[in-house]
Formats: sequence, C-alpha cells, structure tokens
Amino acid sequence: MNLVSLQLKTSNNFEKNLQKLKKHILKTPQNSLILAPELYLNGYAYDRLEEAVNITNKAIKLLKKLSLDDKIIALTMTTKKNTKYFNTLHIFYQGQIIHTQSKAKLFVLDDEKKYFTAGDQQDIKIIEINNIKIATLICFELRFLELWKQIQGADIILVPAMWGKLRKQNYEVLSTALAIANQCYVVASDSANKNMAKSSAIISPFGKTISNNNQKRIVSSFEIKEIQKMRRYLPTEIK
Repeated sequence: MNLVSLQLKTSNNFEKNLQKLKKHILKTPQNSLILAPELYLNGYAYDRLEEAVNITNKAIKLLKKLSLDDKIIALTMTTKKNTKYFNTLHIFYQGQIIHTQSKAKLFVLDDEKKYFTAGDQQDIKIIEINNIKIATLICFELRFLELWKQIQGADIILVPAMWGKLRKQNYEVLSTALAIANQCYVVASDSANKNMAKSSAIISPFGKTISNNNQKRIVSSFEIKEIQKMRRYLPTEIK
C-alpha cells in the first residue's frame, strides 16, 4: 500500500479547495491511504462556519465516490450537530465513511474553543482496514501523551494538522517520536499556507523521515514487515 501525505494551501475559495483535493486524489495510485491537512477545505474560517458545513456535505458525496477506486481517504472537516460545530475527521473507504472522530483537544492559543465543541476523547481509537490498524491524532492532540498510550499498537497513525511555523520543530520532533515510540508509521499532513510549518512527512517505525516542504504530495510505501521487525528485535510490549 502507498502512504500519501498532502501538503496543500487552503484558499478562501472553498469550492476551489475541494476541486484541488479531487485533483490530487485522482493523481495518487490505487491502493493508497491519503491524508489531507486539518480543515483543508475551509481552514479556520470562523465567520463562515455555515459555508464550511455546506462544503463538507458536498465533499462527503464526492469523497465517497473517489474512495471506490481502492483508496482510503482521511481528512478533517467542519461539521454541525444541533447548534454546535465540530472539527471532525472522516475516513472514507469503498464508498463509505468507515470512521469519524471529532477533535477532542482544542488548540488553546486561538479561538478554537470559542467556536468549536470538543469531541469525545474515547473516539480516539484504533480501527482496522484490511487487517491494518489505523489511528488518528488531530493537530494539538499530538502533544498529549495519554493519547499516545490510547492508540498504542496502531500500525499507522495519521496526524492531520494546521501547525504554525513558529512551532515547526515541535511538529517534526513529536511526529518522529510518535513513530519511534509506537514502532509504527506516522503520516503527518500539515497546511502549506505561509504561516504554517509545512513539515508534512511519512515516518517509518525506525524514525526514517520522508519530507519535502516544496512537494504537494509526499508518497512512500507501507511495509508491515518493518513494523513486525522493529517490535520483534526491540520489544517494548507493543502488540
């Protein structure tokens, strides 16, 4: 399987963002897991939340179709339940949404808590797709070590983010440490906007990092044997 991290700029044109996402998904090969940056479709457009929900609803229909081409597609989008807004991860596969979780740890240095409602931390869990164990930490959640323990044993951990460039090194170090500590692959996908860290990467269980701040698509292969090898020769009670 291919692991694909998208590193894209979010514009003020939500429809344009959706079409760009479609273009990049179509350019990826079959049998790929594709991760887009956090809230790629609309960013943190707090003054346009209803528009953001509308583009989410449109995107869901499109991404279900695109996932039929033997692709796993993951990204967070703005959702609404009753009167509350959430930053919600969706994972699409075989024409269906197979997992959702809303961001449980909202960022403390902006207005995220003012406009979004925190999700249930218990939804941060390992799911299985074709016998591959996958889990997700959304941006700021990467900083919480209890969440690392909660998803221990995953084969792939996804980290979609809009991580600021002032804390670029933090994102890189934490993502790499997550892969090494859990002896798994980490797919980190950050926004390419000028105030963001970029630093999107695919990191192996050994900590080898494939990253390029100038690329829009970062691609690497997933090898389950690399996980098994690390866990066999350096046993740390991860199963």
